[in-house]
Amino acid sequence: MALPATLLRPRLSALNYIRWRIPTSSASLGHRQLARRWHMKAAAPDAKQIEFHFKLRDGSRHTVSAPEGCSVLEAAHANGIPLEGACEASLACSTCHIILPEDLFNAVPEATETEEDLLDLAPELSHTSRLGCQIVVDEHLKGKEIKLPQASINFYVDGHVPTPH
Repeated sequence: MALPATLLRPRLSALNYIRWRIPTSSASLGHRQLARRWHMKAAAPDAKQIEFHFKLRDGSRHTVSAPEGCSVLEAAHANGIPLEGACEASLACSTCHIILPEDLFNAVPEATETEEDLLDLAPELSHTSRLGCQIVVDEHLKGKEIKLPQASINFYVDGHVPTPH
């Protein structure tokens, strides 16, 4: 006799229940369709696409297009940029450390005390360093170049190209 499917499902803690019950519909980021990471906000269907650039660790420049309102971390993941987000944008690590140009740094809202504390842990800290999960894509980013530091505090990532899960 087969057991009912409800008895075969593992019991989930409240945290896991919330985490895995978030909708998994696709979000459009540029021309790519992808399953949303659980922390990723769905872009409004009529969101304006903002084009900006990443200066990668090897010195190359990668142009991306992302909907207004998503984070720089989400835009990086959606466009295959090797920017880690080990804490999945919960503001608990510094693996999405980025370096902004001076004019962009001055245009975005100031970092919170928590973000500044986490940035203290980041290698290659500069006076224009921020966490990619805390910078929202908007008109200020249009045409700007965001630099990825040469190293990350997450030693697994250095030399490893992360893939969205």
